[in-house]
Amino acid sequence: MQIIIVGCGNVGGTLAEQLSKEGHNITVIDRMPERVSSITTQYDVMGLEGNGASFSIQNEAGIEHADLLIAVTASDEVNMLCCLIAKKAGNCHTIARVRNPIYNKEIAFIKEELGLSMVINPEQAAALEISRLLKFPSAIKVDTFAKGRVELLKCKVAEGSPLCNCSLIDISSKLRCEVLVCAVERGEEVFIPDGKFELKEKDVISIVASGRHANEFFKKIGMAKNRIRRVMIVGGGETSYYLTKMLLAMGMEVTIIEKDKDRSKELCELLPKALVINGDGTERNLLQEEGLEHVHAFVAWTSLDEENVMLSLFANHISSAKTVTKIHRTSYDEIIDSMDLGSVLYPKYITAEYIIQYVRAMQNSIGSNVETLYRLIENRVEALEFCVGEHSPVVGIPLKDLELKQNLLICCINRKGKIITPGGQDTIEVGDTVVVVTTNTGFHDLRDILK
Repeated sequence: MQIIIVGCGNVGGTLAEQLSKEGHNITVIDRMPERVSSITTQYDVMGLEGNGASFSIQNEAGIEHADLLIAVTASDEVNMLCCLIAKKAGNCHTIARVRNPIYNKEIAFIKEELGLSMVINPEQAAALEISRLLKFPSAIKVDTFAKGRVELLKCKVAEGSPLCNCSLIDISSKLRCEVLVCAVERGEEVFIPDGKFELKEKDVISIVASGRHANEFFKKIGMAKNRIRRVMIVGGGETSYYLTKMLLAMGMEVTIIEKDKDRSKELCELLPKALVINGDGTERNLLQEEGLEHVHAFVAWTSLDEENVMLSLFANHISSAKTVTKIHRTSYDEIIDSMDLGSVLYPKYITAEYIIQYVRAMQNSIGSNVETLYRLIENRVEALEFCVGEHSPVVGIPLKDLELKQNLLICCINRKGKIITPGGQDTIEVGDTVVVVTTNTGFHDLRDILK
């Protein structure tokens, strides 16, 4: 597809990288020449310096032939204007990043009147991601398939776990849980395991299961943390506001610690059922006074990576809380991964992933049948959800008789809302959606899983 990206910041750069790797023709636009130069040097994309809300600049970028324009500048108003001009000039699909909460209340009206295909609010998207993690406190990462009916969860095999030195086939017979281990990280190595594969201590495993079966699995292996009831959040930005609303609706108690006095007052008015403390969340005495040792979850969501790292390390030191840590910079990800920071979230990746999922859905409508795609384990593993069409060569054949490519696992079949953990005798039928996990890349159709 021909895609124009306006704005070459963190999100724009991430989108250019991912979408160019997926074979799309990308043109980026930004007012700052050094940003354009940086992206065009690193990735196989075209670049244009200028105002993305200008008709002449969009024309020069090829708006007449574009399939999609994505506006992710720092200004909501510029993003919406870019999309409006693109819609009039090229009649293409448009996506705008709109983060101001004032617009959030009017988003349906704005989307309809401006003809936007999608509106993404980064803070709201991050809040949703955190709320999913707090719903499954034993997991360090959660993704969803089958419109939320199936969870893809990542967790670590702890010392003394019943999973240690157990083959997957033995685990299945012992635990009798409808879950499937679809990927294993062991040091630098990544495996798509078969039934004979033995798990070791410190392995990081990815499992596919329904929410109920996932919780049952965590209980049986002794990893189930108590249901989260009390949450402490340091940092009172927009993400914390959206997150608190979600958590209060789930019946949790929330404490927010915010340094800015005016923002603290504003949050008190917006969130009367939450406890808002005006103070420096990096002060250990304040954290302890407000009951850090007794909370079930701790979210470090300040604007500074260094503060968030120190806060999560301290929380893990004095409590058994589930920790969620916000990190902006990705250049130190190896060091970050080696620390005990709980679930680490990169806001720019969350926003980019939502947009990329929409792009894949667009592609699906013009030939590809990939419904959802997640890149896991530093992009070394792909988890794909396919929709099964009438003429698919895999229909009606028992899975044990299919000649599948190496390093590939069929993890789940969704049949009209019924979730099936597949065995050798199961078949794939027309209308099913199928989740496949593989270290292979470039799959666009379910037939690509065959040798």
